[in-house]
Amino acid sequence: MDTVTTVNLTKSYGRQAVVQGLDLRIPQGCVYGFLGPNGSGKSTTMKMLLSLVQPSAGEVHIMGEPMNRRTRRRQLARIGSLIEAPPGYGHLTGGENLRLVQRSLGLDEAQVNRAVQAVRLDKQLDKKVANYSLGMKQRLGIAMALAREPRLLILDEPTNGLDPAGIEEIRELLRRLAARGVTVMVSSHLLGEIDKAADHFGILAEGRLLFQGSREQLFAAAVPDVLIDTPEPRHASAVLDGRLTTRVDGGSLRIGGIDNRVTARVVADLVGAGAPIYGVRREEQSLEDVFMTLTAGGRL
Repeated sequence: MDTVTTVNLTKSYGRQAVVQGLDLRIPQGCVYGFLGPNGSGKSTTMKMLLSLVQPSAGEVHIMGEPMNRRTRRRQLARIGSLIEAPPGYGHLTGGENLRLVQRSLGLDEAQVNRAVQAVRLDKQLDKKVANYSLGMKQRLGIAMALAREPRLLILDEPTNGLDPAGIEEIRELLRRLAARGVTVMVSSHLLGEIDKAADHFGILAEGRLLFQGSREQLFAAAVPDVLIDTPEPRHASAVLDGRLTTRVDGGSLRIGGIDNRVTARVVADLVGAGAPIYGVRREEQSLEDVFMTLTAGGRL
């Protein structure tokens, strides 16, 4: 069963549509990387899932149950979240902030301790939050979200302010949570980190869902260029006679947007025309490459 399902989820402010007709499907027990350029509607979507923003149209279902005013309190008891600025009262210590969460949610001491240990903040609880670094505030916010032991965790830029070691720890934490059956929805501008943590992705641009699926499906959706290594790339390009989009790239001929079947035909044509070929390969792609292709150069 999918943990999160939306149907035609839409949010408009006046005539401006911020989110348009989203049909999200987030499987249980996965890390779902939610990506998109600035202003694409990621944060608004996450807030609608949490009932912090009322949709203009559409439906949100969490664990098979609709999210609405009647179910909101029960649903939120099963969801942890960190959206935008980390929570916490600056004049209180980290420990005092956590005790407020413990009392308000009726949690036991063991739940809070497990959350603190998960983000490795136990040695910083006696400090006032006003004196925390941004990274420490992020850890505190994640601990607050984890304390209720949620079945769904929604995190917006959770690694802001963390050093490389802290980023790695959060990445491993997300993986451990997913392995225990917790569904994690996370947005981040650090695409390399998302690529290491997530196994499912949703890519948003201008409020519309461009892609949704597994990592394998994502990389298959953006066909990388083919590089044909040849000492005569200009001759090879002339043989193709403008039939394809080609570009001389050093000692290679670069051809964009062709599948394996077309690649085989191109190679046969070049060999038949006497063009020497030393090798044929697809360019390796990173998540950032695929993202840029799907969003037509959009920036996070």
